[in-house]
Amino acid sequence: MSVMKRVSLIFRAKADKALDRMEDPRETLDYSYKQQVEMLTRVKRGVADVATSRKRVELQMNALQKEINKRDLQARDALGKGREDLARAALQNKAQLQGQYADLDSQFASLQEQEEKLTLAAQRLDSKVQAFRTRKETIKATYTAAEAQTRINEAFSGISEEMGDVGLAIQRAEDKTAQMQARAGAIDELLASGALEDHVSGGTDYIQAELDKLGAGAGVESELARMKGEIAAGAPKQIEGNGAAAQQEQEQAAPAEQQAAPAEQQAGDGS
Repeated sequence: MSVMKRVSLIFRAKADKALDRMEDPRETLDYSYKQQVEMLTRVKRGVADVATSRKRVELQMNALQKEINKRDLQARDALGKGREDLARAALQNKAQLQGQYADLDSQFASLQEQEEKLTLAAQRLDSKVQAFRTRKETIKATYTAAEAQTRINEAFSGISEEMGDVGLAIQRAEDKTAQMQARAGAIDELLASGALEDHVSGGTDYIQAELDKLGAGAGVESELARMKGEIAAGAPKQIEGNGAAAQQEQEQAAPAEQQAAPAEQQAGDGS
């Protein structure tokens, strides 16, 4: 394949793809319907022209028929008056008029036949145009519904261009919000630690902030020491209570041991 043929093939392929992407079936259907309506209009205009010609021939035939009748009456009148020559001339003129009438009658029959054929063709074409119009509207409605459903599905899935742009905008907004929140938190920590001064409320002394921290820590240590003292003061009472309970158990166990000793001794004597 030569270079020019390849270039021509690529150009036609790209042009066909571009045209297919640009083509709207609804517009194509409307254009086809318009062409069919124009064709139907031309056919009806042709029927009207043929009917007009037929009517003109019919009027000429009527006029000739009147002349023929007139010449017939003239011939009869001339014969009644003994003028055979005038009667012969009238009959000759009548014969010529009858020849013209025969030609017009033939044209009239041909035009009438054409008119009937064109009328039948116009009726059939009109039926096809109306059927195409109904089919066209159905296809257009179906295509519009499918297009709307496709756009809705693309919007839900996020693959449409509009929703893709919205998704990117939301993502950028979320990123900026997270960045601002992180910056605000970092500034709060720096203000609390004293690394940054609060110029709006008058500023905070770094040394005073450290002293405040130490004071807060001393309060915690004092509370912790108090709790330890309370725990240590309650421990001996618990120990004493545990010793008295042990002594009472020993006193209750002694009589039981004394009663068990004679029983063992009697058992030994019996053996």
